[in-house]
Amino acid sequence: MSVFDEREFLFVTGKGGVGKTTVSAALALSAVRKGKRVLLAMCNAKERLSHLLEVEPIGPRNRTVMPGLDVVNMTPAVALEEYGMMVLKVRSLYKAIFENKFVAAVLRGTPGIEAWSMLGKAYYHVDEKLDDGRPRYDQVIVDGPATGHALDMLRVPQVLTEVAPPGLLRDEADKARSLFTDRRRSAVVLVSLAEDMPANETVELYAKLEREVGMTPQALVVNSVLPKLFKGHEREAIAALPGKLDDASPVRTLALAGRQRAMREAAQQHAMAKLKRELPDLPRTVLPMLHVPDFRRAAVESLAEAFG
Repeated sequence: MSVFDEREFLFVTGKGGVGKTTVSAALALSAVRKGKRVLLAMCNAKERLSHLLEVEPIGPRNRTVMPGLDVVNMTPAVALEEYGMMVLKVRSLYKAIFENKFVAAVLRGTPGIEAWSMLGKAYYHVDEKLDDGRPRYDQVIVDGPATGHALDMLRVPQVLTEVAPPGLLRDEADKARSLFTDRRRSAVVLVSLAEDMPANETVELYAKLEREVGMTPQALVVNSVLPKLFKGHEREAIAALPGKLDDASPVRTLALAGRQRAMREAAQQHAMAKLKRELPDLPRTVLPMLHVPDFRRAAVESLAEAFG
């Protein structure tokens, strides 16, 4: 079994624009196909998941969009309210604590409290049980923010254990940190493109997660990879071809397109080699670039097949 199948909590992150939401959706659909009950949670994101899955717009509260799949676009205010209710159980107790002006002021002054409100909600659902004792969700997938914000978010439990006074908030943060650093239950999934900048940032993110958060990423997804059309020696010849043709040549446009593709393949190969060299022990899943007029659920379903 793969990391994607075995872990209860997946945190998906990477450089902005690499397709984290698409990968998160594909992971969720793959898990649902295997009979799992999944929560896919976004972090106060510009919402495009509903377009990918062809469902109604996704709001800040958990909602079932298809059998086996719940989705939510977490916002700090709603997530803190829900998390407080889930932990305290009794609404009157929640109101007495979280709606107290003094407590509210302390919370607002607590470093990372907005990030914690969302991360804490996601963490709670990992261990949430139904009335009959069964887990509400078999897997929680967080479509995390981009690199820098993701690091800040994942640092929060450690920050809270250091700055929060003894009590509920510190205890919960400590439990969450234990979950997130348990490689048997949780995994960070890095998403990259086969391009230099995303590959470089992915390597840096891997190191920072290990060094600063104590979480070692367990999977790498390289998204939107073009199929190889040319071999190395062919790429060089094709790249040089436009310079050998007259501007009026009927095949010049075709030659220019060939050169662009050859250069793209060379850059892609260089980035893939860097990822393999710098992160040799990180399991890697490669997703193809799909040329479709409108990227919707059928396309996500096809990518889900790569996850088994």
